[in-house]
Amino acid sequence: FKRDRHSISLLHENSGINLHYDILQVFPFNSDTKRMGIIIYDKQRDENWFLQKGADTVMAKIVERNDWLEEETANMAREGLRTLVIGRKKLSKKVLEQFQKEYNEASLAMLNRDQQMSNVIGKYLEHDLELQGLTGVEDKLQKDVKSSIELLRNAGIKIWMLTGDKVETARCVSISAKLIARGQYVHTITKVNKPEGALNQLEYLKANTNACLLIDGESLGTYLTYHKEAFFNIALKLPTVIACRCTPQQKADIALNIRETTGRRVCCIGDGGNDVSMIQSADVGVGIVGKEGKQASLAADFSITQFCYLTELLLWHGRNSYKRSAKLAQFVMHRGLVIAICQAVFSVCSQFEPIALYQGWLMVGYATCYTMAPVFSLTLDRDIDESLTKTYPELYKDLTEGKSLSYKTFFVWCALSLYQGCIIQGLSQTFTSILPDDFTRMVAISFTALIFNELIMVALEIYTWNKIMFITEILTFLFYVVSVPFLGEYFDLKYMMKPKFYGAIFLIVLLSVFPVWAAKTIYRALHPPSYAKVQEFSMA
Repeated sequence: FKRDRHSISLLHENSGINLHYDILQVFPFNSDTKRMGIIIYDKQRDENWFLQKGADTVMAKIVERNDWLEEETANMAREGLRTLVIGRKKLSKKVLEQFQKEYNEASLAMLNRDQQMSNVIGKYLEHDLELQGLTGVEDKLQKDVKSSIELLRNAGIKIWMLTGDKVETARCVSISAKLIARGQYVHTITKVNKPEGALNQLEYLKANTNACLLIDGESLGTYLTYHKEAFFNIALKLPTVIACRCTPQQKADIALNIRETTGRRVCCIGDGGNDVSMIQSADVGVGIVGKEGKQASLAADFSITQFCYLTELLLWHGRNSYKRSAKLAQFVMHRGLVIAICQAVFSVCSQFEPIALYQGWLMVGYATCYTMAPVFSLTLDRDIDESLTKTYPELYKDLTEGKSLSYKTFFVWCALSLYQGCIIQGLSQTFTSILPDDFTRMVAISFTALIFNELIMVALEIYTWNKIMFITEILTFLFYVVSVPFLGEYFDLKYMMKPKFYGAIFLIVLLSVFPVWAAKTIYRALHPPSYAKVQEFSMA
């Protein structure tokens, strides 16, 4: 009922006796040794004890020979329980003194300190332990794990499970989590520690790509060392791979190798300290805050409290982030390119006179208050409702094809900017001229048409309007209209009051925008995108 760094006090409930122990040495857990231990002094009995607990694969070599440990751990693993073996050893004062002397010397070593300390522990403590017992803890799944994994797989995301559990435990957990489908064959590879004949174990998977692979850490290490390319060429074609008895470094190596082999983005999800290296090796790391602490959460790019939130993070927020970023990047490019085309057309027609078409405030205003708010309001756009992303997770597959941001879309926007820039500047010069006397008139027509063109183009790109988008469009338009009287240095204000000016603006914007709108409408009717089909189906 009481513990500090130097002592432990326990209350024996049946007898009511207080038991007091001094802590002489603590050996913390780490992922390499897979065990932890402590040396205590029993004040009541005047005895020294070494207590240790750890994974059954490690402890089986440390405890005294027995005939039930392996069988019981296998039984618990088949029930999906995580096992832990506990053992103890009584230490004489002489052995303890020798251990402490050599251990302190090893701890002061300048070279191979950890190895020397480990050797001393193995020499005096870690052998012939009295087996005290075996514990089995149920690793319960969080809510909606099964449905979440099914949604992610339907979205075209391949899932690998990397765990430190036993083979039987990993199999049970993967079945309960629906990683392994009913009736799906599980090809198991274990205890492969020699490169000779290792590839023969993979022959079955070459012809049966619908099978699931279950491999232990020892075999995985052999393949990563000697047959890495052949292993990943086969494993990446499988629907599911389950790697058990993995060390943290193996988890990180798998993430790095998948990214290197496929060139795809890798997302790693973990909830414990053993997952930190894997999370940091991935393109996107997601940490789950759980009973194992916050180490994974603090090391990750994103932190969630439930695994089921991953579907919303990827299928909704991730999809929107990609679509919005793609649209914003292309529109910012279009906004800068179309004004550059206008300048280029003017320079060519004026025989490359060193004159800026838009000067002073016009350039500053175009980049900020005249176009910035509507363009950046596109980051609030969405093409479907959130509920449809879970009903139709297949929509996420479109992102992997890169249709929203590709060389094709880049050149389409370049061609669009070239067309609109030529129309705006060419017709502005046609309605006036490039002579010095008509320069302010031409700039007034060209710049006004350019602003209206950008506002209309933003409106055409919006799928779902909201208040902020509507307000930014209206306020930007009104701000430009109100600011025109203060731009007499650049515009011919008297000319801007004539009906001829408004007729020219209307015709230029119509010829600039209407063909774009018509082409977009026709293409969408002939080749409707996936989200449009889903919207029509849901409305029906």
